[in-house]
Parts: sequence; C-alpha cells; structure tokens
Amino acid sequence: MSTVISHSLFTDFDIDLFKAGKHYRLYEKLGAHLIELNGVKGVYFAVWAPSAHSVSVVGDFNFWKQGEHQLEVRWDSSGIWEGFIPNIEKGATYKYRIQSNNKGIVTEKADPFAFYCEQPPHTASVIWDLDYKWKDTKWMRSRQDHNGLDKPYSVYEVHLGSWKRHAEDNRFLTYLEFAEELVSYVKETGFTHVEFMPIMEYPYDPSWGYQLVGYFAPTSRFGEPQDFMVLVDKLHQAGIGVILDWVPSHFPDDAHGLGFFDGSNLFEHPDRKKGYHPDWKSLVFNYGRNEVRSFLISNALFWLQNYHADALRVDAVASMLYLDYSREEGEWEPNIYGGNENLDTISFLKEFNEAVYSNFDGVQTIAEESTSFPMVSRPTSVGGLGFGMKWMMGWMHDTLEYFKKDTVYRKYHQNDLTFSMTYTFSENFMLPLSHDEVVYGKKSIAGRMPGDEWQKFANLRLLYGYMFTHPGTKLLFMGCEFGQSAEWNFEGSLDWHLLQYPFHEGVKKLITDLNGLYKKQPALHEKQFSAEGFEWINYSDHQNAVMSFIRKGDKPKDDLIVVCNFTQIVRENYRIGLPRKGKLSEIFNSDAEIYGGSGITNYGKLGIDASPYDGRDYSIELQLPPLSVTVFKIS
Repeated sequence: MSTVISHSLFTDFDIDLFKAGKHYRLYEKLGAHLIELNGVKGVYFAVWAPSAHSVSVVGDFNFWKQGEHQLEVRWDSSGIWEGFIPNIEKGATYKYRIQSNNKGIVTEKADPFAFYCEQPPHTASVIWDLDYKWKDTKWMRSRQDHNGLDKPYSVYEVHLGSWKRHAEDNRFLTYLEFAEELVSYVKETGFTHVEFMPIMEYPYDPSWGYQLVGYFAPTSRFGEPQDFMVLVDKLHQAGIGVILDWVPSHFPDDAHGLGFFDGSNLFEHPDRKKGYHPDWKSLVFNYGRNEVRSFLISNALFWLQNYHADALRVDAVASMLYLDYSREEGEWEPNIYGGNENLDTISFLKEFNEAVYSNFDGVQTIAEESTSFPMVSRPTSVGGLGFGMKWMMGWMHDTLEYFKKDTVYRKYHQNDLTFSMTYTFSENFMLPLSHDEVVYGKKSIAGRMPGDEWQKFANLRLLYGYMFTHPGTKLLFMGCEFGQSAEWNFEGSLDWHLLQYPFHEGVKKLITDLNGLYKKQPALHEKQFSAEGFEWINYSDHQNAVMSFIRKGDKPKDDLIVVCNFTQIVRENYRIGLPRKGKLSEIFNSDAEIYGGSGITNYGKLGIDASPYDGRDYSIELQLPPLSVTVFKIS
C-alpha cells in the first residue's frame, strides 16, 4: 500500500460549523487540494462519508487500484475521511472508492467538491486549481450600480451548447470562443445581463444541465475552469452582468454522483416521499440535514466568490416548497402543522438568501417559483423567503395565451392582460419568456403569433414592446430576440441564417432599441417594483383592444405615456387622457419601418388639449399604428 500521510485542513471550529450546518466555505476544506507538505508537493483529499467502513482514492496515478491509497477517518464523528498523497499533480483523474458499513455495499464516486471533471460520458474527477488573475475590478467595485432593484435589468438567457456551434461539424464553441462572440453579440443587442442555463457539470445533454453531478465544476464540454472565468471576466469588462442557474432542488441518481453516496442516503432525504422527484425521476436533497445545508450554501457562495457571478437564479423553487408537489394522495405526508409546506425547505431557502446577501454586495437571487406562495421576494426579517426577485409566471402564461388569439377575439380577453396589474407589485417580479416556452410542441414565441407573415411579426414586436413597458425586470431566451421560427433544439445552433431576412433583422433591431429605451428612460426602471411607478390611463377599452398607461420615475419630467393597440386596425384620432399640459413627443414606435412595420407615426411635438378625458383634465388625439406599442414623453 502506498503512503497516505495524515494531514487535515480542518480545525475544530470548522467541524463545529459543518455539523451545525453553518460552514459556508466547505470547498476550501473538502475535495482535492494541491498543497505542499513538508516540502513535498501533492494533494490533500477530504470527503464526507459517515457510513463508510473504508475510503480509498483511486485514479490514473495508481492505475485505479483499490486500497492503494486509503484515507483515514477523523476521530470527531464528523464522518470526514482525509489524507495527503504526495507527488500527485494537477490534471490527474480520480474517484473515491467507498466500502460501506451498509451490508458490504461498495460505491465508486466522483468527488462532490471537484473543481473540474472529465468530459461526459467519462465520469472521473480531475485534480485542478482555481488560480486566475481577474481583470474585472471596475465592474466588481461598482456592480451595485448595475444589479440594484432600481436599475435596468434585461436578461439574455443562454444555453451554451446550442447558442452557436461550428457550422462544419456541429462542434461546441469553447468558453474562449464565447468570450469573443457571445460577449460581442450581447453588447451589440444591449442586454444588461446574461443568464447561463446550468454550466455545472452534468452527465446527460437532454437534461439541458438541470441534472447536476459536479456542483463545483463548470462543465468540461466547453473548456477548463479558467476558460469559463475568462468568459465571465470578458462579460464584466463589457459592462454585462452574469447570472448562473443554480439547481438545489434535485440531482440525478447516476452511479458516480451524489446518490447513495456512501451506501446510505447521505445527500438525499431517506423518506421516498420527500427524497424522490416523480416528474424528473431524480433525488431530492435532505434540507433538514445540517451537513447538506452546508454543502448547498457553500456551493452557492462558491460561484459568487470564485467565478464572480452577479446573481443566482434558483431553479424549480415551487417543487421544493410543497410536500405534495406532483404527488397524488397517499404519496406525501403533511408537516407537523398539517400543511403541505416543506418547513425544512423554507428554513433552508431563508438561510441561503441571508448567507448570500450578508456575504456579497451588489448581487441578487432570483426564484423560479410558479405558485402564489407569499413573500418570496421579501426580506426574511419580515417573514419572506429573502429572494431579490421572482419570475412572474402568471404574466407569462396569460400574455402568451392572449397573443396567440386571432385579433378579432382579443376584445373578449383583455382581462388576460390587465389582470397582472392586480398583483404585479406583490413581489419583485421578473417577466420571463424563457426556454421552457419554446419546447415540447409549444412552438417558438414567433410561431405562436396569429395572422399572415406581416401580422405575425407585428404581433411579436407588440409583445416585446408591451413586455418592456410593463413593470418588472425582463428575461428573453436566446433566439427570441430575432424571431427564431422553429422550436429550440438543444442539439444544434440557433437559426442565425434568419437574420438575412428583413423581418427577423427588424425584430433584433427592435430588441436592441427596447434595451436602450429601458436603460435610458428612468421611468422604466426606477420604480419597476413599486405601485408608485405605474398608473392606468384606460384599461377598459375592450372594444378597440387598446390599453394606455403611465410609467413613472422619481421625477415627473421622466414620466412616459404608453399606448398599446392589440389589433391590426389603425386607430385614427384616438383620444387619451393625460396628467398635465405641455407637448407630447413620440420616442418609441414598434411599427417603425426600420423594424419591418408600416411606418405610421405621430410626428413632431403634439399639443395637449385642455379637454377632460379618461377622468383627467387634459387629453390628446393620437394615431395608433396597427399591432403596436407607442411610447410618448411630455415636455
């Protein structure tokens, strides 16, 4: 047996924190760390496996022989096995071979804390470091100015495996190629943030990254960890924030993953009613186990600390919150109060958010939560879950349902649009048109629009104009910004060739200008989560399918007037009430010819009449283009 030298990076205080579920930097202790001990270079290994009888490290450095390098278990009942193996270098591959106390079960597992993994379908962990010299100091010092809740927050959601591929052989781009092409494109189109669908290592491409095994390792599909750092660094240098999808809701049962790790239900809840997800056929974390909480919160902070992420979008929060989520009667048990809420999850999410916001300035957490669970984006100090924002799934569903209807029927369904304003300020809502809306037979966003080709694209421009003028932050899935015709295909590139056609190029130009409008006009972001930032002019003109409203900033001079015409009929001399006298100027029109529209517009500065209308003392007659959003400013 080769020598394993007794050594530990853990202090007694570390162990106490770990057992209490309060150690938020576990990645500095557990895992594989390149160190020098008594002048000898090698690797310190540490793994949590409390049900193990023995643990050995197997790898290419010992020809994968079991028992060659056996770790020692700590004396303090922490369940941590550790030791220093000399003369192992960066790039070596390894796993842990665990002989369990449980009926002689043997597992061979990848390192839960590995910084790098072999590219699937290979499953070993790779010895690596996180050395990198960041060049985004300017961004990091001022990112509160980009990430605050009163700032423009327009998100471009990206699946790296299918944003763009090499045309000749459908090969993935690398992180370094994305650092040139993606950064340039996002800067050109004006999005403030990029959201990456999960980039943590995952074994199965059709999961889109939502079934993780390497929680601390960016996927090796696109390059090395430092290459991903370059991508984040370049985005920051271009003034673009980075949001990472984070999946604490479930994990797959792959043989080398977290499931049944040491021959016991270590990471997953031992009760099948709480530890198995029927929809995704995956395992659910045991949120009531302190060591698991330390693992998950350490993981969240790891990406914020070591990869300079600006926000975490937490996936599938609804599935975590409810004991009966996707379960029939008899498949779940109520909590101690008789309710269906998962009290361990609620406690965990509050602790996670408190840890994030207390350890990092200028960051956000965003919940993908599809139910009416209260106070998701309210501080824990007032009883909320503590997220910064929450996806507005109701707005997404109702809006897309409305827009797919032929315009002749829209007058009967205007409540589908106006209903969102009855609850839009109950949370800090982000308006998402995400990847989930362009797969599984739902059609692309453009493909849902009714009418002939001209009307389809006019409707699409109207939808985006309405989205960007509605209160809340914005999220748009890749390809939607140029009117991708087909559903998203994760196995190939977006249909970039469509940009040679004027209608598609027009949509891209529209999105670019909407991003510019959102950033330039304070009324669209300063009070985007406050009822003080919105006021209806008229929401009841169902017959004409027209809505008008005011968006407000901190200063009255910044107020914007927004008018939406949801039919293809041009509304001549359409009168709306206004809050004050002055001149009205059109500053945005989704029907502009440059976008592929008909070019009907309101020219020059229009005089406001001292004629009462819509319950106001002043009013004006406008020309409303077909299927359009027009935005005006009073001077």
